[in-house]
Amino acid sequence: MPPKKIITKEQILDAAMEITRNSGIDAVTARSIATALGVSTHPIFTYFDTINSIKEEVLVRARELYHEYIMQGLDESIPFLGVGHQFLVLAKNEPELFKVLFFKTTPDGRMHTYDEFTFTLGLVVESVMRIYKVDRYTAECYYRNLWLMSLSFATLIVTGNCTYTDEEMLQILAQTSLATYKAIKEIPGFLDGTYEKDRIFTELLEK
Repeated sequence: MPPKKIITKEQILDAAMEITRNSGIDAVTARSIATALGVSTHPIFTYFDTINSIKEEVLVRARELYHEYIMQGLDESIPFLGVGHQFLVLAKNEPELFKVLFFKTTPDGRMHTYDEFTFTLGLVVESVMRIYKVDRYTAECYYRNLWLMSLSFATLIVTGNCTYTDEEMLQILAQTSLATYKAIKEIPGFLDGTYEKDRIFTELLEK
């Protein structure tokens, strides 16, 4: 009788991560992991009480990978634009892991989208303040607008609906950056919504 195959907790998580990458987090089951490892489902529950606990570990790994991408972005010549660029690269390279981070709810019904935004903002806000010569509140509002644009593109990418090239997306991000910064500098009350929208639009239409 051949000896039983011994598997480790790390192997289980590696298998769950690979299944997620290929087929999505919903494909992570005791049976799919067992099949990938060539064992029965019994050893899996030696290390984990539930499949949800394995999925939580996949989320942790996905977040660690996301943070690696963000740190690469911070090394680019313009850090906060580099972060936006790496955000799109992650969506293209790891669409299913991106969905885990930004589209899926946890067993307790939470989504991590805002958590990841807050983390990224904390990394880039100082560089925005320094390069654009603005206070923290202005830097946070500015980056929020850029991040929401990046999230929109990333959503198109991971759902297979993006018709824009990388160059076009980066150009639009740059346009949004410039337009937002110009409005912040030249339109009093732009960030808090007290600016005279109708008057400004009228003046622009008359030009």
